[in-house]
Amino acid sequence: MTVKLSPPANRSIDVLRSPALLTRECLAGVITALALIPEVISFSVIAGVDPKVSLIASVVLCLSMSFLGGRPAMVTAAAGSVSLVIGPMVNQHGMEYILPAVLLAGVIQILFGLSGMARLMRFIPHAVMTGFVNALGILIFFAQIPHFWSKDPLILTLFVLTLLIVLWLPRWVKNIPAPLVAIVLLTTFTLFSGKLLPTVGDEGPMRGGLPGLTSFLVPLNWQTLSIIWPCALSIAFVGLMESLLTAKLVDDLTHTPSHKGRESAGLGIANILAGLYGGIAGCAMIGQTIVNVEMGKGRTRISTLAAALVLLLLVTALSSVMAKIPMVVLAGIMAIVAFKTFNWRSLQPVTLKQAQLMETVVMLVTVVATVSTGNLAIGVLGGLVTLALTPPKWRKAANVTAKTASPAQGK
Repeated sequence: MTVKLSPPANRSIDVLRSPALLTRECLAGVITALALIPEVISFSVIAGVDPKVSLIASVVLCLSMSFLGGRPAMVTAAAGSVSLVIGPMVNQHGMEYILPAVLLAGVIQILFGLSGMARLMRFIPHAVMTGFVNALGILIFFAQIPHFWSKDPLILTLFVLTLLIVLWLPRWVKNIPAPLVAIVLLTTFTLFSGKLLPTVGDEGPMRGGLPGLTSFLVPLNWQTLSIIWPCALSIAFVGLMESLLTAKLVDDLTHTPSHKGRESAGLGIANILAGLYGGIAGCAMIGQTIVNVEMGKGRTRISTLAAALVLLLLVTALSSVMAKIPMVVLAGIMAIVAFKTFNWRSLQPVTLKQAQLMETVVMLVTVVATVSTGNLAIGVLGGLVTLALTPPKWRKAANVTAKTASPAQGK
């Protein structure tokens, strides 16, 4: 007797057939788009480009990866790790070199995916993976402190109210994402109260409309190649590392598989498209991915497609509305994301007692290196080097591939 297996759950086609699931995915996309705005704008400052450039590039990246990516529900946009490696080149040589650097990085990522090298990510040790997750949680939280740490009692009150709404509302309201409720209610309150608070519009110009194609302004010669290749390699490998590690985390969080080779090649194509129309590269963003997967319960490509379309609408037609959202409300949402991202189980006495000393040391080195430099690639590299320099008898305990180091463990 043959057993007929049911189709896998949470497919896009199943979502389209269910109004309730479709509503859930679309609302997840809405809050994801809102969560993208402040970080993308702040990252544009790091990269030395206009905020509109990063926002449009994020639309292109998120939209492209909704179709090309190998990990459904994972959010890709102009990320801080990529901005960190683009910034020095822009400061030294100018913005015109971003496009060729991004195009070259995209080609490298496509080759990486097609060659099957993405499978090497399965050999990342558990201790390094845990350090990566914890460092991300710390960096996300630190980035929010300037937006809520204030002597103004209203800002602190709004921060606390945001936390309460996001944490407590889901106990009674299941169909509407709590972060979206917090944003709408508290933005409306500040508008009608007449209080002047820091808003999204204060982070950068929110002009409507769409830009044209990015102009290629540098000559195609060896001098240009000598300028762009170090930056292109950094963009390619930092973006791949963050995207593939984030994909692995989402795999664990949703208990579903992803195609790492497709993710790598898709990211390369998306970065080329973003370079041509937008101007800057990106990769997966774990904070916004957690917003989509954990807070919005997004599970399919429809959630990221909705996020891209909502972000496009906000950047163009509704830019004046988006500009009025208080930064403290978004900071409150991202603070909870940071808390959910951190692997709290790794610090529990029982876990520390069971873990070997070297495993804990590697995890801490990864965290310290990442937080002190703000560079995820350096942090992961620091953890791997520490592990490689340890004696073989100590290395065995820490050299366990990452199977369970996910944000879900922190809950």
